[in-house]
Amino acid sequence: MNHQSIGTLLLAIGAILLMAGGVVYFFGDKLKWIGHLPGDISYQGGNFSFYFPLTTLLLVNAVIWILIKISS
Repeated sequence: MNHQSIGTLLLAIGAILLMAGGVVYFFGDKLKWIGHLPGDISYQGGNFSFYFPLTTLLLVNAVIWILIKISS
């Protein structure tokens, strides 16, 4: 990879992070359901807590896959 392609990649990643930050900043109160879907595994006992957002992970994965398929 040359310096120009690395710079382009970093700019694209930065733009994506900027957009994601804007969504969270402006719509964060409306997105509280993310991470609390049925199927997300949560366990609390004593001094131990475990959380694995399985359904949220699958939903985000499906959305990203659809976006990739649409763009290609």
